[in-house]
Amino acid sequence: MEQISPFKRLIASSLGKKYLMALTGFVLVGFVIAHMLGNIQIFLGPEAINTYASKLQNLPIAIKWGFRLFLLTAVAIHVWTAVLLTIENKQARPNNYADEKTVQASYASRTMPITGLIVLCFIIFHILHYTAQVIFDYKDLHYDLNGEHMHDVYSMMVLGFSHWWVSIFYIIAMGLLCMHLSHGISSMFQSMGWSNEKWRGVLKITAILIGAVLFIGFSSIPVAIMMGMIKPIIGH
Repeated sequence: MEQISPFKRLIASSLGKKYLMALTGFVLVGFVIAHMLGNIQIFLGPEAINTYASKLQNLPIAIKWGFRLFLLTAVAIHVWTAVLLTIENKQARPNNYADEKTVQASYASRTMPITGLIVLCFIIFHILHYTAQVIFDYKDLHYDLNGEHMHDVYSMMVLGFSHWWVSIFYIIAMGLLCMHLSHGISSMFQSMGWSNEKWRGVLKITAILIGAVLFIGFSSIPVAIMMGMIKPIIGH
């Protein structure tokens, strides 16, 4: 009989999948925080956000694509383990027990699979919108940064969020994302064994605060653009 390694046995178990969910979730939360800190530089003006974008674009190809593949792998593993755990939980719980737990569970925990799917759809739309630029064409936007002719990310964001339906969709998606992240961070603390009786309340509040800060940070951009607080560059 073939011997199963301890690592494979751990990954095949529910506990192992929860560890994978927590670790990949940690990676994704870190990326979302970094992404927000980069995006809110738009409040500092065209030069700040375009300088930031230029530094990212000029990273060595190996580093840039290596990070993208690492992030894509983390997303794939996170979604895969989430689906498997959802199926396992449904199979393991009798209907009456599940109904009883549903009453006790928070709204965020009950809707995690749905919000996760909506957020995944939004991420695809967001990539098509700003990265692939197939929703709207921003390829003719250019900015002169210290003599370097580069793509104007500032104007791209302003023009993109000037479409009210894009901004509304973005704000709603950010609300769902941050609710998903807040519950996910709380679950991550629990899966990693950090959430004991002493720290449970503090960690739960921490997770809620992280979600709230991310929502405010991301949503403030389309709100500011729609209110005219962030204006397009004259001539664009």
